[in-house]
Amino acid sequence: MLRPFLLEEPGTVAEASALLARYEDAVRVYAGGTELLLAMKEGFLRYERLINIKRIPGLDGVTRDEGRRLLRIGPLTTHRALSRAPIVRERLPELAEVEDHVGNIRVRTVGTLGGNLCFAEPHADPGTFLLLCDAEVVLSRAAGQRTLPLQRFVTGPYETALEPDEVLTEIRVPLLPPNSAIAYRKFGFLERPSIGVGVA
Repeated sequence: MLRPFLLEEPGTVAEASALLARYEDAVRVYAGGTELLLAMKEGFLRYERLINIKRIPGLDGVTRDEGRRLLRIGPLTTHRALSRAPIVRERLPELAEVEDHVGNIRVRTVGTLGGNLCFAEPHADPGTFLLLCDAEVVLSRAAGQRTLPLQRFVTGPYETALEPDEVLTEIRVPLLPPNSAIAYRKFGFLERPSIGVGVA
């Protein structure tokens, strides 16, 4: 059973950061909620407050930065939107294919890339794939922001390098250089543990 909690709805990243700093361990950022709410319902996690960042403008969508040869992905971009984005299908179709196979249709429609990365579930495919691309994340707070390679952002199963008052605000994915290729496959058998294998 999902225990009652208060829902905060800030309008800016700075406001969200201030709420995170004020309530510390009693609060968690909420985006799609597909993994977080399930863990709370099962009693694995408990928070007095959730901070809904879906009302903060500019945190979704995909754009191309040709000058730096990368894709900029907003953390609130859903798996389904990412897999269907023409720019992703054109410039990094392998990512679209990975996103096409995340969870089920409900998870793909509601779940977000940023939420997936911040939850750091060890069997999730998007983060593993993005490691192949040398992706970076932008972490923001009221006082400013910092950029981290994804390989330093995820520090272990269900653990990240997010500071208590930081919000993930962008994922940067470099486009493949000429004469290069990337492949990712997931192997599993029924209910047994699966493994994702990628080559770049």
